[in-house]
Amino acid sequence: MHTELSYTELAALMERRAGVIVDPADLELQSDTPFADFGLDSLGLLGIVGALENEHGATIPADADACRTPRELLDVVNNVLKARA
Repeated sequence: MHTELSYTELAALMERRAGVIVDPADLELQSDTPFADFGLDSLGLLGIVGALENEHGATIPADADACRTPRELLDVVNNVLKARA
């Protein structure tokens, strides 16, 4: 079972679900930068959270769409995935 979402996977989801193209290495280096600075709005983040729930069959906490940064989102999602493993 897949127990960790990577910056590469998050960058791919940002592009696929919100049309926001960001280099995964930049996303990791700037992981405390607000999503808005990457061009991702709250609706885009909501789409990403929904996609993660569908792809992993996991319930992501309702406040995940309030995460402001990539690091915050990865922490929330990865805690859920690890708990399910």
